[in-house]
Parts: sequence; structure tokens; C-alpha cells
Amino acid sequence: MEQSIREVIKEDVEALKIVLDSSELFPSEYLDDMISDYLTNTSSKDIWFTTLHKGAPISIGYCAPERLTEGTYNLYAIAVKKDFQSKGVGKEMMLYIENLLREKGNRILIVETSGTPEFNLTRKFYKKCNYTQEAVVRDFYAEGDDKTVFWKKL
Repeated sequence: MEQSIREVIKEDVEALKIVLDSSELFPSEYLDDMISDYLTNTSSKDIWFTTLHKGAPISIGYCAPERLTEGTYNLYAIAVKKDFQSKGVGKEMMLYIENLLREKGNRILIVETSGTPEFNLTRKFYKKCNYTQEAVVRDFYAEGDDKTVFWKKL
């Protein structure tokens, strides 16, 4: 498959909304507000990245530094367009962001996800990417919906 990963540019936003709608990660109408600082603030430490297939975005990733830490980032979002799921795109994205953060002198990447059965595959994915489950915060998102925190030393 002819594809590459790079940081997001303004021209990607509409295609990224299609990725979000396909993956159902979060409503695509949130994207404009979420990404606006990254696109306009040259000193932003946020990182938005995407996989291109034949020149078009097929994935989205977003991470940002954890406040009051040294070299710790949190991966807040990662999604792959439905047609490209289970083909190694997500794993390649994880390797990309880990390497990029490491090259920039960062130490740790945290990922968080829901503890509900619907997110079993997500939790298995992070474990396959060699993340350690560090914590479970009970009833975090809602009653009966725990937050599961994964950790990886870069």
C-alpha cells in the first residue's frame, strides 16, 4: 500500500472529518475547534498527524504535552478510516508518534481509553503496541464507564 505519515496541514481538515465520521471516534463537527490553535499558533506543542494513502488522509492522530510534566505527552485521539482498519495503519501511526516524540527529547507517552466492553479491541491494540496498563479510574466517563490509562517509556 502506497502511504506515508506526516503532520496535518490546513488542507487536510475536510478529509479528516470524513475519517472521523467513518471511525466514529468523535463527532467531526468538533474538529474545527479542536485543531484551530494547532493550525494558527506556530508555538503550539500539540501534534496532529495523519496517514496519507494515494495523497489523501485515511487516519488522524492527536497528542499534546501533559501540563506540569517534563517530556510527557498524552495521545488524545487516534483513528483510522473504516476501509483501512486492521491493516497495520494504527500500529504505524503509533510508531511514528513514538519516534517523533523521542527525537524531540520526550520521555513518556500516555494513552487513555474507556473500560467498557466496546473498547476491548482498543485496549488490546495498546497492549500489542507494548503499552503497560498503569491505572483504572472507576466511573470516570460516566457511571460504569472507567478510564483505563496506558503508559510507555519512549
